[in-house]
Amino acid sequence: MNRAQGKLIVYYDGSCSTCIKDRRWYEKLAGKTGESVEWLDITGRDDELRQQGVDPDKALRELHVKDCQGEIHREMDAYILLMSRVPVLKPLAWLISLPVIRPTLAKLYHSWVERRLDARG
Repeated sequence: MNRAQGKLIVYYDGSCSTCIKDRRWYEKLAGKTGESVEWLDITGRDDELRQQGVDPDKALRELHVKDCQGEIHREMDAYILLMSRVPVLKPLAWLISLPVIRPTLAKLYHSWVERRLDARG
């Protein structure tokens, strides 16, 4: 079974309303494909995250996805892996992987996350 076929674990901030909306949006677009994705709310799970090799602070600031082989993918790699499973999102996954677009999106994403976390305290 390759990465595209195995189960993914997505670490997300369940206390973030935007993150919850993004999850619902993905699940709606994914349909049956979404059944191969497990969503793990990272809220209050710092010790568990550390045991799995995920820095809790980074988990708040970057999307983390674990593939079926136990490898953790972060930031844009995580988005690309997650989106590439859904036919309608595959073109977007390809687009964000482009060398000029990827770093720009990463910078914008980090800026948005920092603003969100600052507003939340």
